Amino acid sequence: MPARSLDQIRRLAKNRGFIFAGSAPYGGLGSFWDYGPLGVEMLNHVKRSWWQNVVYNRDDVEGVDCAILMNRKVWQHSGHEATFSDPLVDCKSCRARFRADHLVTDAILARETEGENVHRKLRPIIELFPVSLKAAGLQLYAKLRDDEQDAEREANRRLREFQDKVSNGEKTSLDEFFGSLANIPGMPNVSQYAQLFFFVRRHPNELRSALLKLGKVSCPKCQKADWTDARNFNLMFQSHVGPVEANKGTEEELASRVYLRPETAQGIFMNFKNVLESSRRKVPFGIAQIGKAFRNEITPGNFTFRTREFEQMELEFFIKPPQFLQPGEKTDEQWHEEWVEQRYNWWLGLGIDKSRIRKRAQTREELAHYSKATVDLEYLFPGSLGFGEIEGIANRTDYDLSAHSKDVPEDALKRLKLEKNADSVENLDYFDQDAKARYFPWVIEPSCGATRAMLAFLCEAYNEELVKPPAEADIAALKTEIDAAIKNAEKKKKEAEKEKDAAQRKHDPVAIEAFIRDLTEATTRLPQSLAEIDGMLKDHAGAQNLELVKKLSPKVSKLAEDHTRLVLKLHPSLAPVKLAIFPLKKNEPRIVDEARRIKHQFQHLFRTVYDDSAGIGKLYRRQDEIGTPLCITVDFQTLEDNTVTLRDRDTMQQIRVPMEKLKHEVFHRLGMPV
Repeated sequence: MPARSLDQIRRLAKNRGFIFAGSAPYGGLGSFWDYGPLGVEMLNHVKRSWWQNVVYNRDDVEGVDCAILMNRKVWQHSGHEATFSDPLVDCKSCRARFRADHLVTDAILARETEGENVHRKLRPIIELFPVSLKAAGLQLYAKLRDDEQDAEREANRRLREFQDKVSNGEKTSLDEFFGSLANIPGMPNVSQYAQLFFFVRRHPNELRSALLKLGKVSCPKCQKADWTDARNFNLMFQSHVGPVEANKGTEEELASRVYLRPETAQGIFMNFKNVLESSRRKVPFGIAQIGKAFRNEITPGNFTFRTREFEQMELEFFIKPPQFLQPGEKTDEQWHEEWVEQRYNWWLGLGIDKSRIRKRAQTREELAHYSKATVDLEYLFPGSLGFGEIEGIANRTDYDLSAHSKDVPEDALKRLKLEKNADSVENLDYFDQDAKARYFPWVIEPSCGATRAMLAFLCEAYNEELVKPPAEADIAALKTEIDAAIKNAEKKKKEAEKEKDAAQRKHDPVAIEAFIRDLTEATTRLPQSLAEIDGMLKDHAGAQNLELVKKLSPKVSKLAEDHTRLVLKLHPSLAPVKLAIFPLKKNEPRIVDEARRIKHQFQHLFRTVYDDSAGIGKLYRRQDEIGTPLCITVDFQTLEDNTVTLRDRDTMQQIRVPMEKLKHEVFHRLGMPV
């Protein structure tokens, strides 16, 4: 049974040393994660596999490792300083901070669907499908943006009137505003709420503030409806170079201001000429980079899917513009399609099932203004997250190198909607000897997160298996005890709700309610869900300090240990540990010496472990949980005929292998050249 929620992945990651919450002894730091002994091994394997695929397996790619801190002007001319921001509001009652656009959009969707919490279930759909409300609003946005006729100007005028009424406390309503839009000539025929979505996107903070006030949108945390005005919050982490103490916004402060990079791509563009000249490359060629990036996300979450510190694996592949192609050379569309296929096949080759990954071409309305085409690769994550982007492959045309260059022709600036760059001291163009012309290369950019990729591979590999079914009587008795634990939890929930002072509550009623819901659902799937329930009783936030749960947990653990196994069916190249060596009897010197000799034979080639801390069955289960493909057991028969037991993780099949053939057999099963 695959994972049904990210909580199962999180529990395994913590318990087995993959991923820990950062700064845990001090209560953590929001959405920062540390990678443990197994996590750092797996993350390194993910990055190594990407580098092998993108750099070593090709003849046209070089690598770089650029500085995290760059000149502030890089982020000014890339557009990040002005536009890389989220709109924020604070609840005046509880001081909680939220994204204003999410609050308003959720309120719109709740009204549109006429269901109190339906919008939360719809959000993944809205983010993905062009028939959604979001796309309707974006289509309206695109039509008005492209036409730039009287309809947009008149709509904007009526919008300002509406904002003024709200600000002045005059009597008005959303229906009145919609009615004022309905009779504008040229206004597309979409729903009122799609129109509102458009205006929230088009005219950000003033309208968001008005809508929060007018709609009496409640705070998700305290249910009050008293908000500060919306204001933009830049997502880049800011710092300063040098010993500067100056007031924000002064020339002295601006001169020393730097940002932790929000993406790795800009460093590649800065080094386009350096790599081109030092490596004697010709277009088409690519520059690859793996490195840290930082985004001060307001609403991170879903474990490591969206974090404030992450690692990116990016390639900028420079190609000829269409007008300079020679007969037989690939067009930008062909290059883009080729890179989409190559990256898609990389995911498949490392074990992602075709049914859980898809290619989704962004609609014209979704594209960044500089992008000709973008295809997102999306993975079906467990639980409410659903399909989420794991990689984007974009055709960025010649926007980036032009944006950072001096003396760009006026027609190109107008086409790319760029201002003249008066700060750059270089022209990042390319002289094509065949065409005898200078031009700015176009760029195909495959970009994915190493940390998000690791999460996808963990989710794909996670599997709970019923090795042998327990007796029906044992399951019936377990269900009875679970029912008692649920009733006890319901009692504690009611007691907690009666306590008006939240600080005095022994239990969190919201967490208990979630625990009851999750446990009830998992119980319907017994005995297949034994391992899931075992983890839930130990780690679920709502299970803490419940006495009947504490009594029930050891019994479930024993049943799960005897009848199930949790196995990570990782591709061998991603497995943090490749080989585990066990002595059948740890107090028999000859067996121990032989087991340690085998470990030494392999440990310089890949991560190999020796373990004698439990019985063989439990040792196998431990390695299954961390994804170790192969285990070797040294026993008394080894001393007689020089053979060992080799056990396969996925099939649990065990074979005897002569010592002289052991290396060949191990390498063959790991997919490594002998």
